[in-house]
Amino acid sequence: MKIRVAVMNDAEGIARVHVDSWRTTYKGIVSESVLQNLSYEQRAENWRRGIGKNALYVAEDENGKIIGFATGGKERTGNYEADGELYAIYLLQEAQGQGIGKKLTQLIAQSLKEQGFTSMLVWVLEQNPSKMFYESLGGQPIAEAMIDIGGEEFKEIAYYWGNIEEIGR
Repeated sequence: MKIRVAVMNDAEGIARVHVDSWRTTYKGIVSESVLQNLSYEQRAENWRRGIGKNALYVAEDENGKIIGFATGGKERTGNYEADGELYAIYLLQEAQGQGIGKKLTQLIAQSLKEQGFTSMLVWVLEQNPSKMFYESLGGQPIAEAMIDIGGEEFKEIAYYWGNIEEIGR
């Protein structure tokens, strides 16, 4: 397994992980029609526009296939104590539980630290079966908000780290 900074040619691989991980993680939570309407092409286009704008790392398997990614930057709302934010982290189901998510999260935290950020938060659906991952890295729930996905309301929880240097240590 190798983790590296994402490049433009990674857009399709990132999109595939993004869509496939949504379909496995949120199955039975988000409506099936929303999950089936996710598009690799649309996500790849979104990622092409975003690569290079924020910290973005990909994890590859031994064959060079992208199996996970994480991205982060400045906290987007200004409403919380955190100055940095883990925008997204996704791993294919078969890549979970191997420490890859922890490494990706720590790389985002390191990148944020190098940019002068000192704290970080991440928003997670309350029903996400992986939300304990953030708690295992020391994240503390500090806020809740509602988000609309496909016309349905879902609760999100903000997990916060007051010192990004201590994430997962």
